[in-house]
Amino acid sequence: MLKISIITPCYNEEENIAACITETRSVLSKISTHYEYEHIFSDNASTDKTTTRIKEFAKTDSRIKLLVNSRNIGPFRNMWSALKYSSGEIIIPMLPADLQDPPEVILKFITEWEKGYLIVFGIRANRTERFILKTARSVYYRILHKFAEDPMPLHAGEFLLCDRKVLNSIIEIDDEYPYIRGLIARTGVKSTSIPYAWQERKRGKSKNSYYHLLDQAINGFVSTSRAPARIIWAFGMLLSILSTVIPVIVLLTIGLTSKEFEMNGVIFANIVVFFLGIQMFFLGIIGEYVLSIHGQVRKIPNIFHTEKVNFEDR
Repeated sequence: MLKISIITPCYNEEENIAACITETRSVLSKISTHYEYEHIFSDNASTDKTTTRIKEFAKTDSRIKLLVNSRNIGPFRNMWSALKYSSGEIIIPMLPADLQDPPEVILKFITEWEKGYLIVFGIRANRTERFILKTARSVYYRILHKFAEDPMPLHAGEFLLCDRKVLNSIIEIDDEYPYIRGLIARTGVKSTSIPYAWQERKRGKSKNSYYHLLDQAINGFVSTSRAPARIIWAFGMLLSILSTVIPVIVLLTIGLTSKEFEMNGVIFANIVVFFLGIQMFFLGIIGEYVLSIHGQVRKIPNIFHTEKVNFEDR
């Protein structure tokens, strides 16, 4: 019997654990004659009763497994760590505890996998969220899709299916801040996608702040594209040319024909501030690449698990 490994990263999700486990169990019972599963919860050092709730289910169901991190390492590192403990032939890298990505879609993933697709992306075709955030996500995904060296389908996330062969090809990569969907897409194997409606959170509040969302978005861009650095180079060359040509043109057309020509101090100051702003913006983008390299070469200590529940000899 084939096994499905489902990863659920969590942090202070005590209100959602019961629903996540029971709904996932209900959905996968529909294919229980051909598939078994393991549901791995990877906890990011929750301060509420999240781990207690998971352990209650794990006592009576060995398919429910738990990894507890010694500290909060963020959702991507958390998922990456848990993936190394998965044992299924089919892997779902992320099923959120709040079920905004619905478990029923997993059945559609399996159907496509049975047709021979090694990757099945989940496409959040419709989002139930505030207009500003929805628009910002849409713009970001389109930019990422445009400039990524190995483009992913628009609006794809970590809620996807990948074959064990795909996971094995990337899981040993030494990546300090893994952009999982990007790493999976870079394998270039046969893939398809399933659109679905991204649900509104029913219980509790999201632990992803705007800062963390921005951090994840920047990491996604830096991890999948060299376009920003190339654009900076091209724009810098253009500015260098213009900074040489424009003063010459101004001098020839105005300075030599007007005895009263003089540079207005306010205009000059505004021009200087404008170009300083551009320089700082560009340095910030370059800095993101440098920080990415810095984090990789520093070799931050490996993730330490304070608890492992229902894992045998691992």
